[in-house]
Amino acid sequence: MGLFHCPFGCPFYDDEDCIDCGMCLANTKEEMIEASKKIRAYLCSHADKKNGVIKKIAVCGKGGVGKSTIVTLMANVLRDKGYSILVVDTDESNPGLYRMFGFERESKPLMTLLSRFTSDESESNTEWITRDEIAIQDIPSEYFLSSNGLKFVMVGKIEDPFQGCACSMADIARDIVGKLAVKDREVVLIDMEAGIESFGRGVERSVDTVLVIVEPSFESIVLAEKVNYMAEGMGISRVRVILNKIPSEKVEKKIINDLDNKNIKTIGTVYIDPLVSEACFEGAALGDSRAAENMARITKLLLDESR
Repeated sequence: MGLFHCPFGCPFYDDEDCIDCGMCLANTKEEMIEASKKIRAYLCSHADKKNGVIKKIAVCGKGGVGKSTIVTLMANVLRDKGYSILVVDTDESNPGLYRMFGFERESKPLMTLLSRFTSDESESNTEWITRDEIAIQDIPSEYFLSSNGLKFVMVGKIEDPFQGCACSMADIARDIVGKLAVKDREVVLIDMEAGIESFGRGVERSVDTVLVIVEPSFESIVLAEKVNYMAEGMGISRVRVILNKIPSEKVEKKIINDLDNKNIKTIGTVYIDPLVSEACFEGAALGDSRAAENMARITKLLLDESR
């Protein structure tokens, strides 16, 4: 069936973690669909369905809907509420998330852990990634940027032609997010790549919350439905939509009605904000704004749901 990435990370069939779904052995579309059903059933039956305390949040959506903006605004709100935040940038193409937090440089990409050209010094600092559980404090300082209770890590970016695909980046993102042992008053916010490919690779498998960012477009709403289906298939019961870049209450009500008809829950709205648009254009940090006030209300509702 061509190139294949096991959703459970098994290097070969009948590995210790293999569930015998048959996906890697599928030779026809029908066999692949049946294997996918087995994976979905397995994940649903083994998932913790309780809407417990929020620890890991994946922010998903179509390209350009404002995932990075929402991640930044929510991280700022949570930090102001006394939470310790780890922001994980898994988008291999969007280059500007670190600037939204006011950092002047990128962190060292986690992808260098897999580089063919690592130095002896960097090779000696990889033991932490092999642990079964990784605390946020275990991540070596060269891999994160830090400011006032917020840490920022970046999986990596596609920088050059012929560099290869983003598959290995997704693999390391899935492994690290899955291994993170998050303590009380810690929250991991994950800025996902655009679309649903990450779900096919199982990157979101270990999160407890999926936030789908929806803008006023048909494509964005259709993708939200697909993300909702994918997340539920992983056993993630808390899937919420945040409307972004909304110009009016009329548009807001129409989108919410469309999503309600698809049994997708909307938790709040961020209206178009010139201050945010200007900051994004200039590559500057996001400060106080109407959008920040909107996000403060949304974050409170999300936290209240988890109690």
